[in-house]
Amino acid sequence: MKSAHIVISGVSKVFSGSAGKELVALRDIDLEIPRGQFICLLGPSGCGKSTLLNAVAGFAPPSSGSIVAGGMAVRGPGPDRGMVFQEYALFPWMTVEENVAFGLQIKRLPKPEIARRVATLLATLSLADFRQRYPKDLSGGMRQRVAIARVLALDSPIMLMDEPFGALDALTRRNLQDELLRIWAELKKTILFVTHSIEEAIYLADRIVVMTYRPGTVKRDLLVGLPRIRDPAAPEFNALKRELGLLVMEEQQRHHHDELRMAAVD
Repeated sequence: MKSAHIVISGVSKVFSGSAGKELVALRDIDLEIPRGQFICLLGPSGCGKSTLLNAVAGFAPPSSGSIVAGGMAVRGPGPDRGMVFQEYALFPWMTVEENVAFGLQIKRLPKPEIARRVATLLATLSLADFRQRYPKDLSGGMRQRVAIARVLALDSPIMLMDEPFGALDALTRRNLQDELLRIWAELKKTILFVTHSIEEAIYLADRIVVMTYRPGTVKRDLLVGLPRIRDPAAPEFNALKRELGLLVMEEQQRHHHDELRMAAVD
């Protein structure tokens, strides 16, 4: 068993709502993530996947409980945890090359080292021919490649990814999934990846954590035993897809019933 890279212990998150009401987004989350594991958080909208990811990132500390990453308590954002958002989060006034180099410049690395890292990543992610382009000139898939390259440039041992391929077309999405798996296998990063796509979770993850609808708790924590490269048409893949689909649908229906109950109260 690999050593735990991320330890989430008794984490709960409560938000203040209107009229003094409290919204419990997460309740008593316990997870240990081994170093180098690719783990997907799966569940319907409103189950707290992104809330938990943001807590690990240090953007929104939990109301109770603790998070430890790399042996250090998480008390805010840090260079050990790189974040990739769905919205790309690129600087529109910077070229591809400048966007990827930005974090390294903030760290005050020597210029030759910055140039070396940036050139390597642009080549790795098939972006070398676009180095002088601006984000507005790129497709969605290209922009997401730049966002991933910018995080990889910092060489963070942990990558946190919040539905990074959710807005892409199916073909681009699959291409970037394959690219991410290749990079993960090569660089041995620990990846915590949020998705609402069951197929994406099975295709990518070593381990899938299914979360309940609010308050978010761990409904099922399972290892994916399928060999890589995974075939979405394979019977074993589809059997697991059905199993996970039933779990997620239970929570989706609970969400629907909760909305109906709240509408009736109003």
